[in-house]
Amino acid sequence: MTPLFADTADDAGEVLKRTVITALVAAVTSTITFFAGRWYGRYKAGKQWHAKEFLDRIIVSLNIFADGTLKIRTVLERSLDEVFLNPLAVDKVLAAARTTTKDNPLMPIAKDDRWFLLNFVLNAVAEHFVAGNIRQDAGQPMTVLRYALFLTCEVVGEERIRKVRAMMIRRELLDDFPYQDTMPTLENPWHDDRIRTLRKAAELYKREPDQFLTVEVCV
Repeated sequence: MTPLFADTADDAGEVLKRTVITALVAAVTSTITFFAGRWYGRYKAGKQWHAKEFLDRIIVSLNIFADGTLKIRTVLERSLDEVFLNPLAVDKVLAAARTTTKDNPLMPIAKDDRWFLLNFVLNAVAEHFVAGNIRQDAGQPMTVLRYALFLTCEVVGEERIRKVRAMMIRRELLDDFPYQDTMPTLENPWHDDRIRTLRKAAELYKREPDQFLTVEVCV
């Protein structure tokens, strides 16, 4: 008859052996996952860099016409998931961005999704101008400006960076775009792409105004 303590010792040894093996497997798996993740991240970054496509980023820009000159100014730039706070929303934006062309840079958004996706961007933009709203609430002097907000993903040359873009322009300029057949003075030669985008936006604004949201800015 085998002694009771021998069985207990054998069981304890077996448990210890299994614990050590499990810990080693977990450590090896974690290490492989870590380095695989880093490799994939660098691989993806390399592809983005060489293609000059950063579709996981969104840049919001203000399009200003002053003294006959187009001025493009950045309001904010963030990752898509920082602005569109839902994975499905991010997927919808990416899918729409990939369908844009040089001739049609405006993102085709399904009718039921337009307000929701644009509202994510509006909320991000509103954070930058809240001080003006506080002055308005306090009855202090300030100016109210209303901008049309819409989504694009311009297809540009190989030397240019392609990103998801949300553009802001004064609403009255879309009602009657002043450079439908002519060009303003450009700060950079490649800004002629932006004029073509704004022409398309003016056309779409008349046909489908729900592709745009109004951003009220107090300054």
